[in-house]
Amino acid sequence: MTLKEVEYVNLNLTEQNFMDDDEYVGFATLPDQVHRKAVKRGFDFTLMVVGESGLGKSTLINSLFLTELYGEREVGSVTDRLEKTVEIEKKQLEIEEKGVRLRLTIVDTPGYNDAINGDTGVKSIVEYVDKQFEQYYTDETSINRRHIVDNRVHCCLYFISPYGHGLKPIDIFMMKQLHHKLNIVPIIAKSDILTKPEVNRLKQKILDEIDHHSIQIYEFPDCDSDEDEDFKQQDDLLKAAVPFAVVGCNTVVEAGGKKIRGRAYPWGIVEIDNPSHCDFVRLRQMLISTHMQDLKDVTSDIHYENYRAEHIQNQIGTTQRERTKLKRDSMIDGTGEATEKLLQQKEAEIQRMQAMLAKMQQQLGHKDSVTKPMNGLAKTESVV
Repeated sequence: MTLKEVEYVNLNLTEQNFMDDDEYVGFATLPDQVHRKAVKRGFDFTLMVVGESGLGKSTLINSLFLTELYGEREVGSVTDRLEKTVEIEKKQLEIEEKGVRLRLTIVDTPGYNDAINGDTGVKSIVEYVDKQFEQYYTDETSINRRHIVDNRVHCCLYFISPYGHGLKPIDIFMMKQLHHKLNIVPIIAKSDILTKPEVNRLKQKILDEIDHHSIQIYEFPDCDSDEDEDFKQQDDLLKAAVPFAVVGCNTVVEAGGKKIRGRAYPWGIVEIDNPSHCDFVRLRQMLISTHMQDLKDVTSDIHYENYRAEHIQNQIGTTQRERTKLKRDSMIDGTGEATEKLLQQKEAEIQRMQAMLAKMQQQLGHKDSVTKPMNGLAKTESVV
């Protein structure tokens, strides 16, 4: 049979068309089924925080998730910090809100850029990210894939010092090492030490440097045409806030008869939940309320697929080198028949991996051009 033609017929199955429940097809309940299954399974999210010591990374994490994940930390002496290497710290907690469970993993990088040789810290962080991709790839290609644990880093909050005049050389180098591996969200830490004009100038300076050095930070997806105007306006505000100028605080102060989270200064109070004071609320909204799933999707569909393609390409190169070595050794030892079988196996393995790589590259190349199926349309086929 050959495919003759494909048509789209609008099937508008509503109560106005069918008053009898027996005449419903029933697929309208699919979103409810997916929702129940997803809620029962729970959600995973891995967040990495990278930045110099003393920029308030721990305080911000505690503020974002309303938890005391990090206690008071002791700041070591200058000598200890110069000799200290980056230690990857991973903390996990489970948060439940309105029956929805979130298994949150925070990956911290204490000691980053404290030592004289900053290259060591950069290498440790990159190796950790690659190791999570490698573990997921191993689990995905194993026999039992029912209970794969996703520890891939879905988002990296990169803390930028407010004391400088933009990005430091180590910031540029670090982000260029990571931007093809994970979603980078730049953060201006402790922005309460800056005035509003200073914050705006620093934001523009950072964006200009990011563009100049071709650093790819997390890009917000465009809103769908059917989204309401309020959502589109909120999305525009989030995009305009990058890089987010934030203040972290878990202390409660009283102002105007109300108790608020903020920092009290002689000249006034900085409310971290006030959008006119800092971008903390917008960061939390983006990270948790509106774009958490998109961060996971980009990690899976872009960054992980790039890793898979590179990994398979490396495997092809290794197999080809082994094939050449076997052929050369067989000519010396005279073990032609046994070696020929091994060569055939290697050749088949190379062809299989090349086909897999070509398919992955085609999927990545056409990912942006794939159109979504139209709602309410069913496909009918006429064949002969």
